[in-house]
Amino acid sequence: MSSVRTSTSHALPELDRARDLSTKAPPGLLRTETLDCVRVGAHDFPIQAFTIGSPDRARPVLGLFGGIHGLERIGTHVVLSFLESLFEQLRWDRHLRRLFEEVRLVAIPLANPGGMALNRRSNPGGVDLMRNAPVDAEERPPFLAGGHRLGPWLPWYRGRTGGPMELEARALCEFVRREIFPSEFAISLDCHSGFGLRDRLWHPYAKTSRPFAAHGAARALKGLLDRTLPHHVYQVEAQCYRTHGDLWDYFFDEHRNECSGTFLPWTLEMGSWRWVKKNPWQLFSLQGPFNPVKPHRERRTQRRHQALIDFLLKAALNHREWLTQESTP
Repeated sequence: MSSVRTSTSHALPELDRARDLSTKAPPGLLRTETLDCVRVGAHDFPIQAFTIGSPDRARPVLGLFGGIHGLERIGTHVVLSFLESLFEQLRWDRHLRRLFEEVRLVAIPLANPGGMALNRRSNPGGVDLMRNAPVDAEERPPFLAGGHRLGPWLPWYRGRTGGPMELEARALCEFVRREIFPSEFAISLDCHSGFGLRDRLWHPYAKTSRPFAAHGAARALKGLLDRTLPHHVYQVEAQCYRTHGDLWDYFFDEHRNECSGTFLPWTLEMGSWRWVKKNPWQLFSLQGPFNPVKPHRERRTQRRHQALIDFLLKAALNHREWLTQESTP
């Protein structure tokens, strides 16, 4: 555990679920860490991280992330649901335990706990964490939505010019550099919601329409997904609109410049318009445009992406079997 100050979940059930995970994994397999705490009023909300499997950071790794936008609770729920199921299996499946001698899984289920506690997309300071990286779009992004410096009273605020990255973004950066960058092969999945009627898997870039350096590997992984799960629900593509400050653009470029392994960052963008179409009344709540409000849809969504995450974990472990010379750009 890190040495940051003691914190409290204070009526944030997602943090309670994350805390309870540490009691469910077999001894010695799970390492938990509080990366930092976010202060909101009189309460401290921890940014909790989990590392499962081999302590060798050069091993293949899958990273799971959720809750970067505080309103998008469903992303955190998808990550927590997968971890809860995984930890239960690890209690009785010795073959699965042996698999984790060769592969690693790292996770931050709730990267923006202060924003979630306040029912905000942004962090408590009004900064959109997915516009906060020091990356400028090469092509003109949508007005406001692509990131701006006007002020925190408007959504999609990037933070002040020349200022440091926000606490939550810095914690994420340090974790990704430490736990993902040393790997010979890494995949990350950042779970969001709120765009369109379909579930989409986006790879970089958000800053430009140019192909990114690992687009050959991404294409090979898409082909593997299509063959392995031929009836999957995902539209796989580069991010389809431009923004400033995308964290995964920033991580990918930094990894490419400093590391020798392969890193494929993906964003799962769950199509929340589908939930709104079935239940238009939820538009009249803060959570409604981004989350499945009906309990049965919430449960269905948590189940819906289990097969994808399991596939990505196995794809990372077995990357030499499908990542051929033809998949490199």
